[in-house]
Amino acid sequence: MDLTLLTYIHTGLSLIALAAGIPVALGLLRRGATKFWTVVFLAATLLTSITGFLFPFSRFGDSHWVGLISLIVLAAAILAQYLFRYRGSWRWIYAVMALLAFYLNVFVLVAQLFKKVPALRAAAPTLMEPPFLVAQLVVLAFFAWLIWKAARAFKPAV
Repeated sequence: MDLTLLTYIHTGLSLIALAAGIPVALGLLRRGATKFWTVVFLAATLLTSITGFLFPFSRFGDSHWVGLISLIVLAAAILAQYLFRYRGSWRWIYAVMALLAFYLNVFVLVAQLFKKVPALRAAAPTLMEPPFLVAQLVVLAFFAWLIWKAARAFKPAV
């Protein structure tokens, strides 16, 4: 496959997953997301992770670990939703796994922004400098809070 085309497909899927993650996250805070956005989010995130492995590589790198973790998290979310149908603990497990998948998308987005945007690249050329680490820490803290809130809101009815 042409690498330029693969890059466009992979990037497009990533952007769709990121955009769909917003209504899914908001829905989880209100005890449920719409089926449409959930399907779009899960499918686009799954395809993003899969297409990431289609790029040529000589060693298993950090991006591959993120992709592998994402696939595992997505498998749990998909099982919770479609096999276990949110029964019992699978309800909050779905919320946690879906938002972990969204977090991984945002984590990669921040890394890509620091790689591609000249001002950000100058601030953190190796992605080990304080500006990058602080940005990722803020994203992590936000998603830790979001996951906590969603797990509490999207729990089985008592």
